[in-house]
Amino acid sequence: MTLLNVLAQAATGGAQQQGSLIPMLMMVLVFVAMWFLIIAPQRKKLKEHEKMVNALKPGDEIITSGGLYGTIQQVQGDRLVIKISDNVRVELAKGFISTKVTPESK
Repeated sequence: MTLLNVLAQAATGGAQQQGSLIPMLMMVLVFVAMWFLIIAPQRKKLKEHEKMVNALKPGDEIITSGGLYGTIQQVQGDRLVIKISDNVRVELAKGFISTKVTPESK
């Protein structure tokens, strides 16, 4: 390899480093797009669900993540006692509440 070849490769290598900035910028743009399209809406939905669960009170009708309908009888810290049928009460963690049944959704 001659000195001229080495210099030519060094010169093109420098151009490649400048060209590699564009793919890096594209990756940053893809991440920003994913944030606004996927991550931010999921966080918002999670906060709304947490707010709904913390606002539950006795008498509210709910649907569990397992698909059971019930009425809240007691709120005990991080647990709920729900009535799912006559003489059938179940203790359930708040995290397993899927939705609150509203008059509009009946």
